[in-house]
Amino acid sequence: MNGAKSMNATKRKRLEKAGWKEVTVQELLGLTDEEVAFIDMRLSLADCVKNRRQKLGLTQQQVAKRIGSSQARVAKIESADPSVSLDLFFSTLLKLGATCSQIGRVIGKVSTGHAA
Repeated sequence: MNGAKSMNATKRKRLEKAGWKEVTVQELLGLTDEEVAFIDMRLSLADCVKNRRQKLGLTQQQVAKRIGSSQARVAKIESADPSVSLDLFFSTLLKLGATCSQIGRVIGKVSTGHAA
């Protein structure tokens, strides 16, 4: 493992010398802290839907029937597709038995990177 670390350090130094710079996704895309928090919130809600579905032993098709939609839409919900509204995340979670408090805790875990 130490060999891999030193090789990575060597490679990093070589790339930096060639003008390359290591940046975060936020820096690369020029995202604000609020935009990152929003993306993180959507990803957390998507994970919550998928985890709840799996915990209940349901297929995407069964969830689709519960929410009056299609399996493809459930797949989009679980992958945090940009076409999925926050309303759809919330209503899906509620129809899967989540409480408002549980949903609030999922959202509350997301940090905006600065004090409120």
